[in-house]
Amino acid sequence: MKWKQMPLGPLQTNCYIVYKENGAGVVIDPGGDAVKLKQWLKEKEITVQAILLTHAHFDHIGAVEAVRTAFHAPVYVHTNEAAWLSDPQLNGSGLFSGIEQISAGKADNYLFGEGPVEIGDFECQVYETPGHSPGSVSFYFPKDGVVFSGDVLFSGGVGRTDLPGGEHGTLMKSIHDKLLSLPDETIVANGHGSVTTIGQEKEDNPFINGFGW
Repeated sequence: MKWKQMPLGPLQTNCYIVYKENGAGVVIDPGGDAVKLKQWLKEKEITVQAILLTHAHFDHIGAVEAVRTAFHAPVYVHTNEAAWLSDPQLNGSGLFSGIEQISAGKADNYLFGEGPVEIGDFECQVYETPGHSPGSVSFYFPKDGVVFSGDVLFSGGVGRTDLPGGEHGTLMKSIHDKLLSLPDETIVANGHGSVTTIGQEKEDNPFINGFGW
């Protein structure tokens, strides 16, 4: 399995394309710049089998409809954010001046609970990691040693909790109970900035160290 980080949209949110040698792929958090994203997928001859959303904030969903339409790919989001795709007040695009309001159609599939999931040619572990938003999830690929964590855990930081549905205590519990239980060498492919590892964040992240790590 291979994966590519591609910053997209007004906040340069990290979209990830996970793909295999046979061309099968999934797109995680297509935040915008639909033309650029679609062009890369077509040049690489990627067959998009699904669009996976770590959560439904506007900067993670801006190109959802364009990718879904172009590749006939089903969209997956946690059930706690089922209404967010179509509601700019919930997804945040209606809360900031100067930001284009983002609206997409309903998801095709809803995630609920935790455990292994098979999507096309891919298998991963879904973890519920709320706190940044109520439906935040992380997609862990144990064979490849990478977790796509959205805006839960960053290099040297953690997700903001001042948007609707955010709660700092819940976020920290998600990080400690779910993400920090992964092997130290696990790559954390997050929503903004550079990738990191679980071990690196245990050692250097002040938010985590402040809680006894």
